[in-house]
Amino acid sequence: MKTFQLNNGELIPAVGFGVFQIPNNGPTYEATLAALKAGYRHIDTAAGYMNESDVGKAIKESGIDRKDIYITSKLWLQDYGYENAKKGIENSLKALNVDYIDLYLLHQPYGDYLGAWKALEEALIAGKIKSIGISNITVNLWNKFKDGMKMMPVVNQVEFNPFTQQKELRKVMAENNILLEAWYPLGHGNKDLLENDTIIFLTKKYHKNAGQIILRWIYQEGVISLPKSTNPERMKGNIEIFDFELTDDEMKAMEALDTGKATHNPEDPVNETRLMGLKIHD
Repeated sequence: MKTFQLNNGELIPAVGFGVFQIPNNGPTYEATLAALKAGYRHIDTAAGYMNESDVGKAIKESGIDRKDIYITSKLWLQDYGYENAKKGIENSLKALNVDYIDLYLLHQPYGDYLGAWKALEEALIAGKIKSIGISNITVNLWNKFKDGMKMMPVVNQVEFNPFTQQKELRKVMAENNILLEAWYPLGHGNKDLLENDTIIFLTKKYHKNAGQIILRWIYQEGVISLPKSTNPERMKGNIEIFDFELTDDEMKAMEALDTGKATHNPEDPVNETRLMGLKIHD
């Protein structure tokens, strides 16, 4: 698996396996085991996904050395604030049944964000977390929070695919040496994206499927991708993207597909109200 170097010197696998919306108590366990068998070494979960325990069980029983598997998890809003976040980090470590988490993110940009960030910074110093990052942060939100951070995030996990390229955000993140991670890298199965003429042309040229063309483009853009599938063949195919390379002209053609729009707007007050009300534990 190819890797990218983070701004703290740590290496992160370029393609990870996402477990969003896969149920706990079996399905996430099976999917994670299948992903590890297919060759993935980066698993992306979250407290808010409520399946950290299945991920931890699968990693424990995979037979693969813990140091060879990169685990990302995220703190949910319910555990924001300094004291709550310290407990939330411990809950994630316990659920995953690990001594440390490779990358831990603040999942959403609401509530006592900077109090939670302080707890992440301290957990990093204590060795409980190796890298810390942010998620769903726009340029405006970055400007709101950045001065309250002592430590620089290593990544910002946001919606990213050929239709949603986050160009302004990428420029600002690059200025701070923060890598982007892509959720919905394949547009959440968007038919218009997967059947786009430019992408279909490239599938025929390289004898790859649409998902592989998109994931290769994301990799060449220097963005970490987190495709999700419970189909073992599709899992395997999603990391078979390192045996070909798009040309400069093809990269520009893909860049031209940007709509400047996203399915999720973190700055929308409706989203803040909705997500702040979601509880993941009593």
